[in-house]
Amino acid sequence: MTLSISNLKAGYGKKQVLHDISVPNITEGTFVGLIGPNAAGKSTLFKTLAGLVPPTSGSIQIGTEDITHMRRKDRARRIAYMPQAFGCNALLTVFESVLLALKQTTGWRVNDENLDRVSDTLNALGLSHLASRGISDLSGGQAQMVAVAQTIVRAPEVILLDEPTSALDLHHQLSIMTSIRNEMDRKKPVIMAALHDLNLAAKFCDRLVLLREGVILADGAPDHILALPDIGETYRVETDLERTKRGALYVDARLPA
Repeated sequence: MTLSISNLKAGYGKKQVLHDISVPNITEGTFVGLIGPNAAGKSTLFKTLAGLVPPTSGSIQIGTEDITHMRRKDRARRIAYMPQAFGCNALLTVFESVLLALKQTTGWRVNDENLDRVSDTLNALGLSHLASRGISDLSGGQAQMVAVAQTIVRAPEVILLDEPTSALDLHHQLSIMTSIRNEMDRKKPVIMAALHDLNLAAKFCDRLVLLREGVILADGAPDHILALPDIGETYRVETDLERTKRGALYVDARLPA
């Protein structure tokens, strides 16, 4: 399975936000990091891929099928989207909320396979200890991790995560990104995540797409993208790309003198 985005344009009313966005040949089992400053168009791109914002032109293709104008209900079975702002019925437990997310694409009759899938997902993300907790009793970071579980449990072909680490401390950022990466290696979906932390993007992603003002500036391997002058210019900082003693990429950023 391959996801390909070709010459995509989209926006809100008369305001065009995305300008000829093309991200070709994202193969299954690839973790793509979408990077760029605030208001670059990352969320709009995800909403367009998820069918929440209709494109004005261009195409979205999964495998050999053009899904550009597929109904949202049908598309939801193939593309799962976790927005920045997420909500859930506060009366539900964590287990129930993840089960509800699963049943939205499989029909409402619950069977043992559904229950097992929810349990496996919570276990894979290190959330089993929260299964019986009420959503309203969770911290912001815990709730965000549950939102990732609600997205992953559906086992779609494409997973879109809009800033999945924004409310998490350092330990939980690494934990959730490791869990997402492990889930990808296990089930081989395409995963696209909008990330502000360039070092997390360098550590976990196979491919980076740099977006600014609705235009793709660069697309490629992390060691190539993060070394480009476009990084500093886009974020209005000065950067050096280094490697740690363990060989990991590290972006050293500072404000211009």
